[in-house]
Order: sequence, then C-alpha cells, then structure tokens
Amino acid sequence: MKAEQKPPPADQDGPPEETRPGPRPLPLHLSIAGMTWLGSQSALPLLRNGWPGWNPAAANGLQALAAEVARRSPESFAKAVEEEVRRRWGLLTQGIEAYRAHPYRRRLPQPAETWREGTARLLDYAPDATGAPVVLVVPSLINRAYVLDLTAERSLMRFLAKAGFRALLLDWDAPNEAERRFTLTDYIAGRLGRAIDAACGLRGGPVALVGYCMGGLLALPPALTHPDKVSGLVCLATPWDFHAERPHQARLIGAALPALEPMLRQAGELPVDVIQALFAGLDPLLVVRKFVKFAGFDPASPSATQFVALEDWLNDGVPLAAEVTRECLGGWYGGNTPAKGEWRIAGQPVNPREIQVPTMIVVPHADRIVPPPSALGLVAQMPQATVMRPQSGHIGMVAGGSAMEQLYKPLAAWLNGLPRPARRKRAAGPRKSRFTARRTPSYVRSQTRNNGKGDR
Repeated sequence: MKAEQKPPPADQDGPPEETRPGPRPLPLHLSIAGMTWLGSQSALPLLRNGWPGWNPAAANGLQALAAEVARRSPESFAKAVEEEVRRRWGLLTQGIEAYRAHPYRRRLPQPAETWREGTARLLDYAPDATGAPVVLVVPSLINRAYVLDLTAERSLMRFLAKAGFRALLLDWDAPNEAERRFTLTDYIAGRLGRAIDAACGLRGGPVALVGYCMGGLLALPPALTHPDKVSGLVCLATPWDFHAERPHQARLIGAALPALEPMLRQAGELPVDVIQALFAGLDPLLVVRKFVKFAGFDPASPSATQFVALEDWLNDGVPLAAEVTRECLGGWYGGNTPAKGEWRIAGQPVNPREIQVPTMIVVPHADRIVPPPSALGLVAQMPQATVMRPQSGHIGMVAGGSAMEQLYKPLAAWLNGLPRPARRKRAAGPRKSRFTARRTPSYVRSQTRNNGKGDR
C-alpha cells in the first residue's frame, strides 16, 4: 500500500519546508543540457563541412557559420566553444542553487473548508457572503489548485471574493488508494457533480463554473447535462482539438501509453516526475533557459520571488490516477476524442454545441502548454460563446503581472452579467421566473469576440 501524502500546515498550502526538489525531474533537465551543450563540441568537425545537410532550412545559415569558422584557427574556436559551454553550465547550476536556497515560502491565510469528499475539498474564500452569487472554480487534476491563489497580490480567488462573489475553489489533491481507481466519469459525474450540489446548496440556486486548463474539460459535461445547476460556464485555456497544432507530438504522447502500462498497473497512478517529463517534451530546453536566466536575478527582487513562487507550484504536482491517465493520454492526445465527438462521460457524448448556458472561452495568445488552435477548436463548437484573447501565456494569464487587467477584471464583469436567481418571496400571486436577466457590461463586451476574430 502506498503511503498517503501528509497535508501541509494550516497556514501553508504549498511545498514543505525541506530543500526544494526542483526543477523536476532534475536528472532529465541536466541530461538535456549536457547533451545539447557538450554535443556542440562534438559537432565542430562536422560544422566546418556545412553539416547537417539533411536540414535544408538551415543550409544558408550553416554555410555562413562555416565560412566564419574557417577564418579562425580551429584551436581558438574550439576553446571559445568550450568556454561558452562552461559558462552556461555555471549559470545553470548557479540558478538552480539560487532557487533552492531562496527564502520565499508560500504562507497565506487558509480559506474555510465548506465541503469534503475523499481527498477533494471545496475552499470557501468568502464564507460570510451568504447572499452573493456563487462561482465554483475547477482546476486541473495534475497540478495543485493554489496556482489560482498563488500569492496575496496574484490570486484569482481572493480577487473574486473581494469583487462580491462567493468564490469556491475545488482542491482535488493527490488521489488516495480508492481514487487511484477513478475514471474521468468518477471524477466528473461523481465527485465534481456532488461538489456542484454542495455549492448550489450554499445559496439555493445554480452556480457559475470556471474551469482552468484540464478543469475546463471537466466542467463541460456538468454544464451540458445540468443547466439547472449551472448559471454560466467559463473555460480558461482549455484544450479541445489536441491535433490542431503539432499533432505528431500529441500522437507521440499517446504512443507512450503502452510503455507506461507496467508502471500504471503497479502504482495505480502516473507519478509526478513522469508527468513533468512528458511536459518537458513540449520544449525540452525551456527549464534550462529559465534557470540560466534566473542566475542573473537579484534574489531580493519581486521578480525573483515571483519566479520562485511559480516554480514551487510547478514542482509541487500531483500524480494522475491510472485509468484517467489512459483516457487522457490514449484518448485525448492519441485519439483526439474530444474534437472527433468520441469523448463520453457516463456513456454520453460531450457535445459543446448542445450547451445552453452562457459561456465564455478565454484563449491566451502566447499559450505554449495549450496551443491556441487547440482551444479555438472549442470556440468553433460554441459559436454563441463570448471569446476573450488576452496577450499572455498559459500560467501568466492567471498568475502573471498583467493577470488583474487581462483576466480578473473582465472575468468578474462577465460573471456579473449572468442571469441571477430572483430572491424567493412568499407573497401571493403568479409565480415569476427564477431568473432576472442582466446585460453583459460594456467593459467586457469591448474585449471579447471581436478581439479574437483575426485569429480564428
């Protein structure tokens, strides 16, 4: 039996106090850097001949570089390459050590827990706002929920609470022994469905669902099957067409599933370091570049603290239940089942075209985790949806320096425009509609669909 992870202290919802393990998996990132930089020295003799000839797109640049090398002595150029390799190794190790030794630790007042089932819990950021509209935010299953409450200054949840909403965050946590046998249907039709029921019970009416990344996919089926419980749906950086961009990469991820099967059968889950390795395949040198750059940061600067806060979250992942791994890697990435109309929950197809509740889809322009064409595939299925295209990346959209203006404020404005349940009165007379319509504020109308027309 696998030991359960201990919860963090009451005032801390982030990595524990011991030495940081990241960037994870460290051996992989060091190997990538080593093979790339040391390979430069090995390739010097070939470069003098204009190799590699199999890359026509680089032919002109290689020929110009070969001519430049020919004007210098082989010994001096080889020495310059060796010095550059040593310099980069030094910066990488310096950056990693600076990150591991940084004094920042995430400490925020912990929100109230209003519901729990298994390892999942609903965190209530405005427990005293009993009459406020309820917004339930659904994160991914493979990352900690606190990216949506990263710091006091960059917290979507605390902003929504201050903006007058009963802001609830569904914290999935790592799966326990029973949850390692969960399917996506167990998570969505079961666990998420009961969390929605609990949220509806707080005010006696439907709630707005906000799904981030994979959480947007999880939120789609309840919005489709229970419009009486969902007043509106927001999908933030949500993938849909997994083959819209770099389809070969998606198919390779799906093709890795047979090799992972022994591990899935033995552990009942996909470990965090394997998940991180799969994401590293999207841009193998990204982590190396980040930590080389971090070596030049002033440790006392706000930018260094923000870097450490985000890296702590990135390295504090959670494993994914085995059957969910099979559905996601084999179905979503390998088979592109959502875009093909073949993805089913509880036996029913998930067809976004049939969703009737008001919907907003947010597709960040600079997203490297969910390519914009993938998220725009969902837009194509929901032509009635409001679309917003912030000039940010996947994580920066929710926790970056421009998140307040590019996401928090327009999102709150759109949520304020949703129909709200009318207050129940005991006065006699004909029963009125449960909803009172409200117009979408001009603030959010000006930033929505027209902002993304040129990209679709």
